[in-house]
Amino acid sequence: MKSAQEQLKIIESGAADIVPKSALLDKLEEGRSLRIKLGVDPTAPDLHLGHAVPLRKLRQFQDLGHTVVLIIGDFTALIGDPSGRNSTRPPLTQKEIDENAQTYVDQAFRILDPEKTELRRNSEWLAPLGFADLLRLSSQFTLARTIERDDFEKRLKEDQPISLHELLYPIAQAYDSIMIDADVELGGTDQLFNLLAGRELAKKLGKPEQVCLTLPLLEGTDGVQKMSKSYGNYIGLTDDAADMFGKTMSIPDELMVKYYRLGTPVSIEEIDAIESGLADGSLHPNEVKRRLGREIVTLYYDEETARSAEAAFDKQFKDHEVPEDIEEFSVDLNPSDEGLIYMAALMAEIGLAQSAGEARRLIDGGGVKISGEPLAPKQYNVDSALLANAVIQVGKRRFARIAAR
Repeated sequence: MKSAQEQLKIIESGAADIVPKSALLDKLEEGRSLRIKLGVDPTAPDLHLGHAVPLRKLRQFQDLGHTVVLIIGDFTALIGDPSGRNSTRPPLTQKEIDENAQTYVDQAFRILDPEKTELRRNSEWLAPLGFADLLRLSSQFTLARTIERDDFEKRLKEDQPISLHELLYPIAQAYDSIMIDADVELGGTDQLFNLLAGRELAKKLGKPEQVCLTLPLLEGTDGVQKMSKSYGNYIGLTDDAADMFGKTMSIPDELMVKYYRLGTPVSIEEIDAIESGLADGSLHPNEVKRRLGREIVTLYYDEETARSAEAAFDKQFKDHEVPEDIEEFSVDLNPSDEGLIYMAALMAEIGLAQSAGEARRLIDGGGVKISGEPLAPKQYNVDSALLANAVIQVGKRRFARIAAR
């Protein structure tokens, strides 16, 4: 096992804050396997690289010989984490929670080592709590302290409602830490309040206090907003390899080192060398980004698939060829009386846009081509003869072949 100082250097890389760092060093110097906690509420079925950031950090802990306790918040999902919210989170059904939880676990184990992971559901200890238990637990916290959190303060100032059950969320998360004897708890920077609640509860109950380790939120491929499906700037863990590589190649150069640190298993020393090489000009940004794309695809697929994804990228963008494996859609091309097809509806039907409204915006932005010819803004209706066996392209990476039926 590496020394405590060596471990700390690895753990610190990419972390936003460690509270307190001295306590983590003390725990590492004990020479035992620490219990590293991450709690996740299964509020959505699919994960992207932003979700994978804490999972990558957990894997680092596992590789250093520590035990990960992954808590599926099937009970806290019924409350909804208020972190970063400007409104009360809508509740999920138990069926939605169970389905999302299974998908989350399946994807998480593409990163984590199952042999070094303890998988728990917090309904094990939260569901049996009676009202008297809840009163005793909540008596350890004050209302003044709870509403200090940024999102509550903001909502109060904006006269936005805060449901009473939301005030219980940090208490429930803190209790999770007590029940699994967490040495360290991970979370995003927006989770610091909840993580500190775990330290506070342990102190009041006379138990060892957990260390809080926060990780930065990962910006998406646009380089501005945090990675999110709702912003359309995400790299999904279940994206096909070519799309995963292509999306990685589209990120701004200034984000490359952050993606290396938060999204790949490349060693700290190598990443430091990459950062220095980019700064002094000895490394070309394009080659660094290509390696980043290969590292990410290899992580979720394998090295051979990553090389194939890079070759497909070059074929499409350097040689300007249409990809070979385009999905084909059999559609009814019944035209209007004028012999025209409403493109916005067709694009929504085959999944190239989420709605006809989005399709119109894509067309107006010049991002839609039919067999290589761009549609002009406002050109929503197209001669049906142009679409039979045509290839529709949206942006740089999305294609569909039309087969008339």
